[in-house]
Amino acid sequence: MTRADLHTLTGAYAVNALSGRELTDFERHLAVCDACRQEVRELRETAAKLAVATSLTPPPTMKDDVLRRIATVRQEPPRVAAREARESHAGPRRRTGRRATNFALAACVAAAAVCGGAAVWQYRQASDARDTARRSEQRVARAEELTQVLAAPDAHSRSGRMTDGSTGTVVVSRGLNKAVFLASGLPEPPAGRIYQLWFSDGGTMRPAGLMDSSGRSTAAVMSGAVGKASAMGVTVEPAGGSKAPTSDPLVLLTFPSA
Repeated sequence: MTRADLHTLTGAYAVNALSGRELTDFERHLAVCDACRQEVRELRETAAKLAVATSLTPPPTMKDDVLRRIATVRQEPPRVAAREARESHAGPRRRTGRRATNFALAACVAAAAVCGGAAVWQYRQASDARDTARRSEQRVARAEELTQVLAAPDAHSRSGRMTDGSTGTVVVSRGLNKAVFLASGLPEPPAGRIYQLWFSDGGTMRPAGLMDSSGRSTAAVMSGAVGKASAMGVTVEPAGGSKAPTSDPLVLLTFPSA
């Protein structure tokens, strides 16, 4: 290939569309041509930005359509400096300038954006699938921990009525050093608020996790070890929880003795 021809391959190289002899010749040319290196960098940055900006799933036929249209577009002859034209014995002097047609170049970048957009979409799909699987594993783990406490040989329970009329029950396993709180009929907390569980260590309340409720029966393994706690309580706290109770407890349940 002539040096003039090599200047036209920056777009194709930027989207990894070169192979064989063309790739070898162009990379050899790229090592000595600052202008081409700069153009390749700019095209790759543009292609990357377009790919990241893609938020919609591309139609399955888009890639084939773009590539088919590229094949039907005839590139204009490159415009190179007169000195380069003489070196390549390319005939009449051409005007200064060295870019291929904007349309063909844009088509190459568009192809890169389509491919990149599809890759971004595939990555997001895979990431969503991993997140779903992780949440499922966490739910299974919580259910297994809950069952373990409820089925423990030394499990003992205590129930009581909350101030809002719902019922709360605590199940304690000293052997596992864990406790479970179950509620029936607990209404949703006010907007921006959440239910928080507490261990009572001789009257000092220790955070034991947050609990969601939608008005149905709910159960939660209390966070942390039972330790020396002799009771537990439930309060309504700001979303995210508190380090210490900021409201009166809905219920205080003394742990049952063994």
